[in-house]
Amino acid sequence: MKNYRIDDLMVPLSEYAAVTVGATLHEAILALEKAQEDFDQTKYRHRAVLVLDKSGKVVGKISQHAALRALEPQYLKMAANSSAAHYGFSVPFLKDLQEQYSLLDGAMENICQKASKMKVESFMTKLTEGEFIDLGASLDQAIHLLVMGHHQSLLVKKEGNVVGVLRLTDVFASVFHVLKTCS
Repeated sequence: MKNYRIDDLMVPLSEYAAVTVGATLHEAILALEKAQEDFDQTKYRHRAVLVLDKSGKVVGKISQHAALRALEPQYLKMAANSSAAHYGFSVPFLKDLQEQYSLLDGAMENICQKASKMKVESFMTKLTEGEFIDLGASLDQAIHLLVMGHHQSLLVKKEGNVVGVLRLTDVFASVFHVLKTCS
């Protein structure tokens, strides 16, 4: 049975989609598309874009969910109050909210204009302590952080600098591989 390590599974920072602070949503989407095209096609595709400051330090990330939410400013205001669906609201109630507040009304018609004006720092997720893991940490620790934090990925640090991204999909694939070898 293979003993997986974080550096075996992580995506090096140089291969991950990234933009700098000040980039637009449109630029972030293009960076994600390019990273997906350039990435090893035998692996899962990237699902986020990292946001770097002027010195190249990772300061945030943009998930696909955050990019879609950014198309409607009201969602950004609602996000501060957490997700309504997590509180058990029904689908009809959520549809009524969309209609009542005209959420995404005409979003697709104005998508290019919105995406070219919206700066990533206005909707990126700021990173928390629980989203970082040291390169030398065990895979058990990584799984614990992913599960308990409900994260899709962790940023891997070596000597204080981010060197890669450990994605939930890659960790799951390694666990699945081990499970397949069990008799």
